[in-house]
Amino acid sequence: MKMNNDIFTNRPVTMNNKNNLLEIEEHMYILDDVPKPNVFRNMFPYSEIPKIPFNDRIVPHNMPKDIWITDTTFRDGQQSRAPYTTEQIVTIYDYLHKLGGKNGMIRQSEFFLYSKKDRDAVYKCMERGYEFPEVTSWIRASKEDFKLVKEIGMKETGILVSCSDYHIFLKLKMTRKQAMEHYLSVVEDALEEGIAVRCHLEDITRADIYGFVVPFCLELMKLSERYKIPVKIRACDTMGYGVNYPGAVIPRSVPGIIYALHTHAGVPHEWLEWHGHNDFYKAVVNSTTAWLYGCCAVNTSLFGIGERTGNTPLEAMVFEYAQLKGTLNGMDTSVITELAEYYEKEIGYQIPPRTPFVGKNFNVTRAGIHADGLLKNEEIYNIFDTEKFLNRPVVCAISNTSGLAGIAHWINTKYHLTGADQMDKNSDFVHFIKAWVDEQYANGRVTVMTDDEMHDKICEVAPEFNLKFA
Repeated sequence: MKMNNDIFTNRPVTMNNKNNLLEIEEHMYILDDVPKPNVFRNMFPYSEIPKIPFNDRIVPHNMPKDIWITDTTFRDGQQSRAPYTTEQIVTIYDYLHKLGGKNGMIRQSEFFLYSKKDRDAVYKCMERGYEFPEVTSWIRASKEDFKLVKEIGMKETGILVSCSDYHIFLKLKMTRKQAMEHYLSVVEDALEEGIAVRCHLEDITRADIYGFVVPFCLELMKLSERYKIPVKIRACDTMGYGVNYPGAVIPRSVPGIIYALHTHAGVPHEWLEWHGHNDFYKAVVNSTTAWLYGCCAVNTSLFGIGERTGNTPLEAMVFEYAQLKGTLNGMDTSVITELAEYYEKEIGYQIPPRTPFVGKNFNVTRAGIHADGLLKNEEIYNIFDTEKFLNRPVVCAISNTSGLAGIAHWINTKYHLTGADQMDKNSDFVHFIKAWVDEQYANGRVTVMTDDEMHDKICEVAPEFNLKFA
């Protein structure tokens, strides 16, 4: 970090309208054009597990009044699986529109432009005429790529601007000054055409925040002011190194990064976006942390499908939003279940069964003691009313550990028995079915009983249930 003493000592004292204290910005951040790459070897020793050091510098919570979700299912999400067909993209886009609701909680969805299939999907999604999610693109910092954006008539595009020395020196073979000048020239080309820019700061959690990132973003804000067009900043935790711990050292500190971008680089909340990966199981908590410390937008993909360990799951952030704000703000969460069924039945993607909210076992219990609790009151062992919000009633899987309560709960759930019609775990009928289940396992069975097996046996004993199977 370099400071220009002739400039900052004469800066004015101003009133902070949030805390009503007089302040003076003491630092001026200019590009530190180092001769060799700074790869933070003390934090990232490649032959060891990465380190999480602390300096106990705490920044304040600063969550914006309005926060929202953006989507990268058709961009980052397509980099780790077989490409979607044009028809699949349009169908998923329709689902995202419905899920986001009338208030546009899923604000944008980004697309590749490189293949005819992707461009066809872009045109068809734009023809839908939805305000949300807005169709946006992603390109490399290349004048040739920018031609595609112009040809399609995009209002906004994302541009890859790798910001760590790992990328600048070791991949692009540039210096920081050369990289900054190159990025700024491509951004200015877009602004000259009246196209808003979203700068994807790749690998920000291994970047020199005050030696490159903040000076670069200051220049981007100057361009935005000159052209009167937004220049958004997407902070990309490309390798999942970000941590949410208060007092952790940058560049690993998510609070520290967001604070630097907003307070020192002057990026407005509504132009800040977080894009996380799950390499260290922190994609969701880091995304929530970004909201808490000043990002309006969190970038996600459906079911977390993305590079390596994946991106922040879109469905996770729907429920993070509801927990933080106390409202769904118009989102239709039942669409999450519809999307999961579409992926499995039409696309052929098998969602891991224990995936929260969407896996087939996410609200299924096998333990008899849990089933007994569910039978008495499902709130005891269910995270919320999953039938109301996801069209997924809590269920018990039947095995040798389910017990009488599990069988009673299965019957009540599958046949929609309520009130006086509900089966009690002490009924003769439940005891009879349990004896049959126990016999299966005594004879060597090791797998869970299927719904069809349970239904067939129940109807054999009580044919009246045949018309009630859900």
